[in-house]
Amino acid sequence: MYTLKDPYQVFRENIASNMTEGVMIIGFDGIIRYVNFAACKILGFKESDLDGQNFGPIFIEDPINDAFSQMLLDAIYDNSVSHKAIVPYHLGERILYLRVVSSFIMADNLEKTDVILVISDLSELMELRDSVRSMEKIKALNDQLEMRNKLISETFGRFLSDDIVRHLLDTPEGLKLGGTKKNLTIMMSDLRGFTAMSERMDATELVSMLNHYLGEMTDVIQANKGTIIEFIGDGIMALFGAPEDSPTHAGDAVAAALGMQARMDKVNKWNKKHGFPALEMGIGLNTGEVIVGNIGSQKRTKYGVVGSHVNLCGRIESYTVGGQVLIAPSTRELIDTELEIEKEMTVYPKGAVGEMILSQVTGIGAPYNIHVKVSQNVPVQLDKPIPVSFVRIDGKHGTEKLLYGGITAVSNGGAILETGTEFDVYDNIQINAGGKLFCKIMDRKDDSYTLQYTSVPAGYASWLKEFK
Repeated sequence: MYTLKDPYQVFRENIASNMTEGVMIIGFDGIIRYVNFAACKILGFKESDLDGQNFGPIFIEDPINDAFSQMLLDAIYDNSVSHKAIVPYHLGERILYLRVVSSFIMADNLEKTDVILVISDLSELMELRDSVRSMEKIKALNDQLEMRNKLISETFGRFLSDDIVRHLLDTPEGLKLGGTKKNLTIMMSDLRGFTAMSERMDATELVSMLNHYLGEMTDVIQANKGTIIEFIGDGIMALFGAPEDSPTHAGDAVAAALGMQARMDKVNKWNKKHGFPALEMGIGLNTGEVIVGNIGSQKRTKYGVVGSHVNLCGRIESYTVGGQVLIAPSTRELIDTELEIEKEMTVYPKGAVGEMILSQVTGIGAPYNIHVKVSQNVPVQLDKPIPVSFVRIDGKHGTEKLLYGGITAVSNGGAILETGTEFDVYDNIQINAGGKLFCKIMDRKDDSYTLQYTSVPAGYASWLKEFK
């Protein structure tokens, strides 16, 4: 998993520091907590003269700049409203005209903790306001503003979806810590066998393949009103119905999941062209009430989601095999349009009360009209069973006890295993077959289990040839 910088830290370090406007943050205790380079230049100070110092001795005790000092006092002590004014400021023999605008930084409990001042030097503009040059200056300032807004959007956009960027920049509460309860649909997807694949591939090629795959999936999710919360290694977590409300969030999520599975053909054609292995992906969807919003601290924040339905979505995704889309009953019951259900699965996910019936969806009707094909790999009977040893998978790890059985039939993506060991449907095992062959049990008949491969080792084909 590749961890990117927090977007708010990027804003502070890369954008605020390069702004032509001055930015100064002063606590209600009078201490200057932050000042950027532009503010120091405009006011005629070094950063060390201001940062961490009490503003009183610096500004109030200098009577020549009473107007500027009064603006600071008003902003700090009259904190019921924001303030803005154009004030004269003496810098040596020059008189500048500064536009000062104040607003506030708030804590988790919405209590105002600091004043943030944005200082613009309008001296040249004031001198030229009645001339053609002032119009040119205004146009240049507008162009700079548009470029800055574009820079902010592009910077945030590398970390967050377009919807979240708009929410953060366009709404007053966008940057506040805290969340709200919302009923929405959660998506989690994961590539099958990616960990084993990453151990065999060159790091540069692996990242190239992963970036292409994630880019294709991002396009499908965002085209269906989805908001990507994060990439978890090769996995994707997305929301439908936040930050923007959508009455069709469940249908949008199903359409996105089917569209992602359909897009895998294109992904694998690209992979084949570049000498990369084919990929398979499983997707789980769940709908329920969660808390969504800006989660974290003043120093590090992320737009995220928490709640039991998030954990349950992860459980649902763990039941999938490559090519599957499994949805919870809560998602299915919110969709009015026709669904194509390949099969239903009764599971007992951890954290849920009792059983849950998951639906494997292969198509959704109007207005989406998306359908995917389900591969039918029928295992071919072998002349004689292949003896194998295997272990049960508990969570992400195999147990120590070695078990035994025989493979009686194989297909491109699975096999039939006969063993006296008791398993439940959807249990996971790892067979020693030319390497670590990971399988999910899909069906049972007496002592015969139908397996679907979830991760195939490089030596599996050679191993299988020895017994044919």
